[in-house]
Amino acid sequence: MSDLSAFFAENAAGDVTETLVVSERFQDRDGHPVPWKLRSITAAEDEECRKAATRRVKGKGGQYTTETSTEEYLAKMAVACVVFPNLKDAELQKSYGVLGAENLLRKMLRAGEYVNLIQKVQEINGYDKDMNELVDEVKN
Repeated sequence: MSDLSAFFAENAAGDVTETLVVSERFQDRDGHPVPWKLRSITAAEDEECRKAATRRVKGKGGQYTTETSTEEYLAKMAVACVVFPNLKDAELQKSYGVLGAENLLRKMLRAGEYVNLIQKVQEINGYDKDMNELVDEVKN
């Protein structure tokens, strides 16, 4: 019989946490770039992000369907993963003239910086592997 203890919560590896210099523009007093702290999220947290980015839309013939905004989903996932800086801080949002953590991210980062952050967030959550890599892992 297989030993299930490897799957018990206390034996599972913890969250992945990493630091990333998202932008050279954010510097400490000594002129060094300040790294952001990122964490992985659970499948349940990911589901919450996806649901929050999903809307019911009226389609042809009056039928309602659901539609997920990829951009909104990725922004929500990024916010869930960013530990530092605190994107939900009211003073930080006020300094950029926005309300909401997703809006803050879009306002404070340049386009390329935002894309790099999104890519890193996807990577630490396991979305960095293509299907061929996953098939090779399963074979081994």
